[in-house]
Amino acid sequence: MQRVSRHWSVPGRRRVAAPLALLILLGSALAALASCRDEPTEPVPIRIATGSPTAVYHAFGQSLAAILNRELPGVRASVEVTAASAQNVRLVGTGAAELGFTQADVLPPRAPEHPAVLAVARVYDDLLHLVTTAGGPVRTLADLRGRRVSVGADGSGTEVTVKRLLAVAQLGGDRVHQEHLGLDDSVAALRAGQIDAFFFSGGLPVRGVAELAGRTSVRMVDLGEWTEPLRRAYGQVYVTRDIPHSVYRTDPVSTVANPNYLIVRANLPESLVRDVTRLLMERREELAAAHPAAGRMSPRAAIVTAPLPLHPGAADWYRANKP
Repeated sequence: MQRVSRHWSVPGRRRVAAPLALLILLGSALAALASCRDEPTEPVPIRIATGSPTAVYHAFGQSLAAILNRELPGVRASVEVTAASAQNVRLVGTGAAELGFTQADVLPPRAPEHPAVLAVARVYDDLLHLVTTAGGPVRTLADLRGRRVSVGADGSGTEVTVKRLLAVAQLGGDRVHQEHLGLDDSVAALRAGQIDAFFFSGGLPVRGVAELAGRTSVRMVDLGEWTEPLRRAYGQVYVTRDIPHSVYRTDPVSTVANPNYLIVRANLPESLVRDVTRLLMERREELAAAHPAAGRMSPRAAIVTAPLPLHPGAADWYRANKP
C-alpha cells in the first residue's frame, strides 16, 4: 500500500499565507510605533546647585529654574540648597547637578586639559561682608584676634576667601576662634551673642544680612585695604567694591570682591546649553526682579570666565549675539 505523507499542502495555500503574515506583522509594527509616539518623553533634569535659602545664589537659581521650566518644555529644572561655591563645583563636576554658581577664587588657577565643568556666564560680583554688632568691639579685621567668628560653612566660597584673607592678615591658625556656619546660622549666632562677628560673601543686597540689619544695629567692617595683599598672594580675581549706606543703612565701607560664574556640566548637549544661555541673557529683567545682582549681567561681561572656558553651546550663543 502506498504511504501518504502527512506534510501535505493545498495548492496556492503558501501564496496566500505569506502576504497575510506580512500584513499582520506590518500592522503590529505600526501599532507599536503609534503607541511609542503617544508615550510622554521623560524631561531632562536640570538641577541647579545654589546656596543658603536667604542668599543670592538661591534667589537667582529659583528664578532661573522657573524660566527654564516655563520656556523649555523638555526640561524639568529644580534648585538644590547647598553650602555654596566649593560644594557646587564638586556637584556639577561629579554629575550630581547640571548647573551651579561659584566664586572665581574657588576654581583652580588653570583649567585642566579636559575639564568636567565649563562656564555659561560671569553673572555678577560677590562682596565679602564682615558683619558685627554696632556696639561691639570689632571695628577692623585685626580686632578679630582671639574672638569667635563664623568664617562660612564648610564647602562654601566664603570659607575659601576668608581663609585666604586671614592668612594674609596673619590671623590664621588659632589666632581667631573659627566657627563654620552658613549664613542663616551665622545671623542667629550673632543675635544670640554666641559669636562676635561673621563673614559672608554675596551679591548686594544679601537678604539674610538685610533682614538682620532691619532688626538689629549692625556694623560693616571695612576690608578694602586687603584687596591688594590678596591679589599678590592668590591672583588677580580680587577687586575692591563699595557697600554704600543705601544697601543696609549702615556706614559705607569698601571690601574685597570677586566674580561669580554660572557653571555647567561639560557633557551637557550644546543645544541645551545654548538655550540656557539665551534665556539667562534675554530674561535679565525677570531675574533682576528676583535679585538685583542678576540685573548686572551683560553679554560683554558674561564671556570673561577665566580660568574656565565657556561651554561650546554658550560660546555659540555669544558669537551669534555680539553686542
